[in-house]
Amino acid sequence: QVQLAESGGGLVQAGGSLRLSCAASGRTFSSYVMGWFRQAPGQGREFVAAIRWNNGFTSNSDSVKGRFTISRDNAKNTVYLQMNSLKPEDTAVYYCAAGYPASSSYGEPYSYSYWGQGTQVTVSS
Repeated sequence: QVQLAESGGGLVQAGGSLRLSCAASGRTFSSYVMGWFRQAPGQGREFVAAIRWNNGFTSNSDSVKGRFTISRDNAKNTVYLQMNSLKPEDTAVYYCAAGYPASSSYGEPYSYSYWGQGTQVTVSS
């Protein structure tokens, strides 16, 4: 079993920055892929970024490239999402996920087995 706990959300003005954290516990994570997704009101769950725990390989959605960076700290079993140049359209609940998706499925929510409770990010204009 894997437990994921997100933190770091909040209210920020457009152009500002936030760093989200996802603390993982339970089973070992060396072969997992960790993903960040977001869900705005009335919308489906959207892929943001993913990182392979063992080699640090990353993947980002086009909507956040150049603005968001995913990283991990193996010693702390924590994955981060650094979000810069935030826009009002980035407003959503952000979720951390863990699983074994193939590289072609990093962006598919069904490919992940474990999910955190989510953290709200609100960007004001």
